[in-house]
This record gives sequence, C-alpha cells and structure tokens, in this order.
Amino acid sequence: MKEGIITLQQAEHGVRVQQKLSTFQPLLKVLKELKVVDDEVINQVIRSAAHNIRIGDLLTELGYISPEDLDAACRVQQESESNERLGTILVKHNFIQEQLLIEILSIQMGFSLVEPNLAVLDRNLCRKVPQKMMKTHCFLPIKKEADGRVKVAFADPLDQEAIDIAKRFLGGSIVPAIAQRDLINKTIEFLVDKLSQKAIAVDTKTVVGTVNSIILAAVANNASDIHIEPLADRLQVRFREDGILVHYKDFPREMVPSISSRIKVLCEADIAEKRRHQGGRILFSYDEGELDLRVSIYVTVHGEKIVLRLLNRKQELFDIQSIGLSPRMLSRFLEEAVYQPSGVLLVTGPTGSGKTSTVYSCIHNLKGPQVSIITAEEPVEYVIEGISQCSIDPKINLTFEETLRHIVRQDPDIIVIGEIRDTYSAEVAVQAALTGHKVLSTFHTEDSIGGLVRLLHMNIAPFLVSSTVVSVLAQRLLRRVCPNCATSTQPTPIQLQRLKCRPADLQGAQFQKGRGCSKCNHSGYKGRIGVFELLILDEMVRNAILEKKTSHEIRSISIEHSGMVTLLEDGLIKAASGLTTLDEVLRCLPLLQPPRPIAKLRRLSSN
Repeated sequence: MKEGIITLQQAEHGVRVQQKLSTFQPLLKVLKELKVVDDEVINQVIRSAAHNIRIGDLLTELGYISPEDLDAACRVQQESESNERLGTILVKHNFIQEQLLIEILSIQMGFSLVEPNLAVLDRNLCRKVPQKMMKTHCFLPIKKEADGRVKVAFADPLDQEAIDIAKRFLGGSIVPAIAQRDLINKTIEFLVDKLSQKAIAVDTKTVVGTVNSIILAAVANNASDIHIEPLADRLQVRFREDGILVHYKDFPREMVPSISSRIKVLCEADIAEKRRHQGGRILFSYDEGELDLRVSIYVTVHGEKIVLRLLNRKQELFDIQSIGLSPRMLSRFLEEAVYQPSGVLLVTGPTGSGKTSTVYSCIHNLKGPQVSIITAEEPVEYVIEGISQCSIDPKINLTFEETLRHIVRQDPDIIVIGEIRDTYSAEVAVQAALTGHKVLSTFHTEDSIGGLVRLLHMNIAPFLVSSTVVSVLAQRLLRRVCPNCATSTQPTPIQLQRLKCRPADLQGAQFQKGRGCSKCNHSGYKGRIGVFELLILDEMVRNAILEKKTSHEIRSISIEHSGMVTLLEDGLIKAASGLTTLDEVLRCLPLLQPPRPIAKLRRLSSN
C-alpha cells in the first residue's frame, strides 16, 4: 500500500476473503489468487523494503512457513547456545528447504542467486584461493565481471570473515552472490579432481580422440542420441536434435572396427563378440561435468551399428508450471492428481516424448523435508537432492522385480517406478496405491485412454484400475517455430483435409512457420514444446472402466463430461498461437476424431 501498488479497498477485500477460508492462508497469497499482485511485483517491493522486513515475517507472509512454525523456530533460537541464524534453524529443523530459503534471501538482500558448476567457473580465479580456505568458509569465485570485480558465491553472504578472506586472495573488489552450501562444497570437490586431471583428448588422428570429439559435438548440439552407422562405403554419424536425425559427419569405412572397439571398451562390452547384439553404459567425464551414456550395439550386414543415448545428469529440472500445460489443464493436474494423497499417476507417450522430465517436475513439486520419496529407474536420468534414487543394474541381479519387492518396505510416501513394463510392475503400482501410497510412473502408449486399456490387458482387474489410477497424462514433444525467422502462414487445403477441419473451425488462429535462418540451422525450428492430454478419472470414467466399455466410448465420455482436450486439439491450440506448425501437429499427433473449433478449445484451455 505504501508503494501505491494496492489500494486500501483491495486490501480490505482480501482480508474479507481470507476470513471466509476454511484453512488459514496468508493475506499476500489471497491477493495473488485474486490477481491483485503477482510474483514480479512482490519481489520488487521486497527489494525496495528489504531492511524493514524480518526474514521470519517475510517467509510467513509469502506462505512458505506457518506462524506456528515461526514461533517454534524462534523458541529454538532463544534456547540455543550457538547463536545460529533463524534461516539456519528453519532448514536444520525441516521447516523449509534450503533451496527455497536462499531464493527468498537473494530477493530480500539483493544478492544474485547462482548455481555453481564447473561449466560456469573461471578456473584461473579458483587457483588463486587455497581450496582449504574455500571449503572452510564455503565460498567459490565464479567469474570476473565487465567492471573488473569478481563475482563470488557464498553460502552466507553476510559472513564478514569469509568476505574478507575472498577479498584478500582475489584482489580487493568482489560482488557477493548467494548459493546453496551443498552445491558450493560439491563443486569445490569436482574442481580439485579436475585441476589434477589431464585435458581430454579431442582429435581425428586417434580413435580415442575421434570418439571423444563425436560425444562432445553431440553435447554442444544439445543432441539426445548419437547414431554411428556403418554403410557399404562409409561410416555415417548422425545426431538426434529436437527429435529429428541430423547428419553430423562421415568417416572412412576402415574406421568401423576401431571405433566399435573403443566404444565397447568404454561401456565394458565384449570386444571379441561381433555376432551378437550388446548393450552397456558409459560415464563420460568432461570439462562441464559428467555425462551418462546408454549404449546399444546392433549387428547389421555392414558391421555394428551403435546408438548412444545421452543422459546429462546436470540437466536442469523443469518447474511443473513451465512444462507447457494450459492454465486449466495445469490447475486440474495439480489439484486432482499431483496433490492427491494416494493413487497411481501415469505419464504416457512414445520414447523421447519427455515423460521422464514431466515425472521429475512432479517430484520436484512434491519433495520436502517431511516427505519420503523413493525411485526405481533404469537408469537414473536426473539426480535430485533429498530423494532416494535406485539405478537398476541387471548385471548384478539388481532387477526391477527385486527392487520393487524391497521398495514398499522402505516406508515411502511417494514411489516412482521408472516405467511400468510388465504385469509385475503394474501389480506393484496398484497394490502400493491401495495401501495409501502415491505412485508415479511412465507407460508406452499412444494416448491417455490407451494407458488404461493396456493396464486392463495386463490382467489388472477393472475394479483395481478404476479405484487406484487417479490420472493419465499423455504427451508429445513438437518442434517449436524459430522466433528469429517466424512468418505468418495459412493452412493448405490438404492440411485442412487431413485435420478434418473447415476453415471456419480455425477462425482467429495465427499460424506461423519458420523461413529458416543461421540460428536454427535453416530448419525453421528451434527447441521443442510439450503437447498434453489429461485424463482425470472421475465417477463416469470409473464406471465406464468397470463396465468394460471400449476405448472409443471411454474417450467420448472423457471429452463430453470430464472436459478432456485431446493431444491433437492441444497441438492445434499451440499451432494456432504460432508456437509450432500444422506440419508438426500432423506429423506427431494421433488423429482419432475430428478436433473441435479453435474458439471452443481456447475456452476449454483457459481458466
């Protein structure tokens, strides 16, 4: 109010709404729900009034801790003899996660928030400070700014002793930033290892250098897979970028055996065996961290074809708010699926459709100090702090079956099964849900209804499917129109015919396509966007499953009574907004029935 952002009347209206709520909500959260203020405005006000707001009051008003939690933490602080800061006590006693606390502190105190890793560090600066000093006082030089000052990440940017030591070794003028204590310590450990290692060989004169250069080129191009294919006259290397295979380089035919042998050595496969298919895994260390590669070796008439799937353990997790769900679909998915106390939540789609990323964005949203999350994956694709992750390894008999047998004895609140692949894993998911657990898993089916039908075909009783599955989210990844060369376009008669649409159905749509430029490799596309279909199992859908109705009938009930928007319709909405093209929609999405008009779909998608 002092800043003139809200009026007295708006504040009083917020208070009246707050008093009518059945559970306590901070006034600021109520004003956000009423769309009076948003996060950006709140952050600006906090920065301008940083010294007038105590951290405990700020966390309470933002809704991250309750008033009772604050009182308890203050009592602990008063009774403690160690003079610990309130923030440290809140983290130590599981009132709040450290990551969330430092985000708030960075806003309140005006320090930039950084995530230190080897890719962003200036190693020459790191060499100036003894590693023991960095570890003891928990700080890390990041880089030299344009004005000559050095940006330094501190676990506690108010620790004057740490700041003085950093100034002494780095030449006086520094810019303090804030980072998680664990991240700083881990990066210092990685740094010690890297400074003692030799540089990785990258050349085309040796086999080792050639394989390294292929892998590093794939990382630089953000490829998800590397295809090394022997042909009759050459060795062809292609990268899968944004879901499409792109030619990288050709090598002489004579290099096939040596490159194959080098990759077998790295993934510990049998070098002498050239007649049978093999598989393995490579942990590839390079300057920016560690890369996990899944290797598949397939025997062809021209030699061994090798495909390497890149699983970058340093990938950033997507926030569930930003994975691409429409506003109404997101609120339904959160309230009726993710936040439900128990039940099975399935994410379906073909290989490479982003299922794992969606499951992990759900985990990231659910994880907290009071929640036990345990996973069984093959392999672990993202390493998340604070959850128990198991990587399946059949070589040592650490199978899915063995792991799932033990997982329910670990007293978990949330179980993540990497993939439901057989009747046994489906039964474990259903039984765990029946005993009050929340289960998240992925499934290979074409759409959301197909997920239910496949469960029924795995001999899971219809009454168990209807009583345990809370939602099925089907998804695809479509290539995004390059923003640098986007131009308006109109649907062609052939596209309209394939979509089974009339021009009137697409009234108000703003279709775009990329002309092609240097920034998108002249493809017209840059990056990818998620397209989703959310099936929430309400009473009508559950009854349809119990009555063993066909997938067509269940789909019709979901569309008519449960407000479901199909994959094709969600893709059409995104194409009509200029985010992707009609060609991508037709290439990737199943057309099971004609889509509804764009105007109606937009109403169904917005809140």
